[in-house]
Amino acid sequence: MNIQVNGAGYTIGRHPLFEHVTLECKPGRTYALTGSSGCGKTTLLNILGMLLRPTAGSVSVDGRDATGWGDGRRRAFWRDQAAFVYQDYGIIPGESVLYNITLSRRGRGSGVRRLPQRLREIIGDVGLHDLVGERVDVLSGGERQRVGIARALWKNARYIFADEPTASLDADNRRLVTDLLFAGAAQGACVVIATHDDALSGGCDEIFDVEGHNTDRRRLDLEQYLDRLQHQ
Repeated sequence: MNIQVNGAGYTIGRHPLFEHVTLECKPGRTYALTGSSGCGKTTLLNILGMLLRPTAGSVSVDGRDATGWGDGRRRAFWRDQAAFVYQDYGIIPGESVLYNITLSRRGRGSGVRRLPQRLREIIGDVGLHDLVGERVDVLSGGERQRVGIARALWKNARYIFADEPTASLDADNRRLVTDLLFAGAAQGACVVIATHDDALSGGCDEIFDVEGHNTDRRRLDLEQYLDRLQHQ
């Protein structure tokens, strides 16, 4: 069970965002995609999550080439194996926290005590016990992130993709969201995170510097270096 990109690149117009990326993501491990803004972290995350196709190279899922998957195969992957923890990704406005976690009307209107034990445990772990009947519209950013993680845990997703999950959160929420993502990996999920958060990336099993594969940025750095030499 893994996702791998081989020699992957992504070009926008005539400008390559990154090139020659080879990365294998395995179950039970956490991966941080790092680099400055605009280097392609989210783009690579979306390629790994089958939301985007690379413009060069290939993507394989469980050892099978998935680069040319059609919409049906990709939807099946998202439905059966993947979960996304983005600030608003998959959050359904006007619906309750419970519905956004389970994507089911079953149990609607019943008390938390009548929910399945595992679901009660997940809701308690993410600190949403008192909010299950509330509409997601009233939640803070950190609470929405926790709804996304709760959905991934309830779904028992094999792959969890998180984009800047701790951005703009206070210290307590950052710690909670970080712990929950690591808990997903401890339960066997492959967790891939695009992040600027050094504390979060530092706790991951592997760190992949996307900026190191950004050809335009390397060229710009070289030009700046040569310019400094000429003016010394």
